[in-house]
Amino acid sequence: MKAVSKFEEVRAHLRGRQYHWLVTGAAGFIGSNLAEALLALGQRVTGLDNFATGHRHNLDQVRLASGAAWDNFHFIEGDIRDVATCREACTGADFVLHEAALGSVTRSIEDPLATHATNITGFLNMLVAARDAGVQRFVYAASSSTYGDHPGLPKVEDQIGKPLSPYAVTKYANELYAEVFARSYGTASIGLRYFNVFGQRQDPEGAYAAVIPQWVAAMIGDRPVFINGDGETSRDFCYIDNVVQANLLAALADSPEAVNRVYNVAAGERTSLNGLYDMMRELLQERFPHLRQAAPQYKDFRAGDVRHSQADITRARELLGYAPTHRIGAGLQQAMQWYVQQLTSIR
Repeated sequence: MKAVSKFEEVRAHLRGRQYHWLVTGAAGFIGSNLAEALLALGQRVTGLDNFATGHRHNLDQVRLASGAAWDNFHFIEGDIRDVATCREACTGADFVLHEAALGSVTRSIEDPLATHATNITGFLNMLVAARDAGVQRFVYAASSSTYGDHPGLPKVEDQIGKPLSPYAVTKYANELYAEVFARSYGTASIGLRYFNVFGQRQDPEGAYAAVIPQWVAAMIGDRPVFINGDGETSRDFCYIDNVVQANLLAALADSPEAVNRVYNVAAGERTSLNGLYDMMRELLQERFPHLRQAAPQYKDFRAGDVRHSQADITRARELLGYAPTHRIGAGLQQAMQWYVQQLTSIR
């Protein structure tokens, strides 16, 4: 008889009981996937977003996917830099999944004030609002950038180095604030250090687009694909379904030992940028024959980038029951289907 996974237990529990969830950044890539997953499990969801980096079409896709469950969704257009908005959004919430942030190492180097305002002031506003609303659990998006210049591989939660960008500083400050709120006010939180998340609804456009959607759009459009450095830089690419799993496990973790910690959320393996390019080209070239002869172009290394990154996911496995369902190959296959459909429909 097949053993029931912890995630299957959590999903069964949610199907039998309705909670009220607040998802910040709900119109973004990760937030919209979380909202869709929760609605599919019969949950009430409030979404908060200011559309600085999120998109209304992401919510439109969630609405179409959710059917009648969309009636359980309430949206607030607002900014986490405004504490009154945060208080309104947290009212009545059992759980907060805090995804709202200004991402991108490059953006933070170009505009550290904007990154600080959203990622630190906005984060503190949300913590205060969640504390005052009596939220049961505050689960927030931390980042693998916190490891900074620490050379060890794989990355273990308790061993970090000096930050390499303003963005990394802000995400580490989130962890410090969450820890202090646990000690000072008893606010129960869990931070999830994401490693290079990819999947459906990740924006391929703009100066700060993540590497996978950016490359897919370039490949389909027969435009150059640029790799920063020599291509041997490596990352632990994590498919969005793994992130959704980690968030729900963190919110409902019932062991006191599991709470008020940070966890790596990744696949636990390393892929070079050259290897990633080859995998993506292989998946796309049958439909787009021009890719059979394509090759990437190389540029200088990018300031603030870490050379290699790979997560140790032991803590998440042992304390949360996290068991990633998608390695990079399976995740890319699903992501490519979505990207091809989306990008070819607008050409």
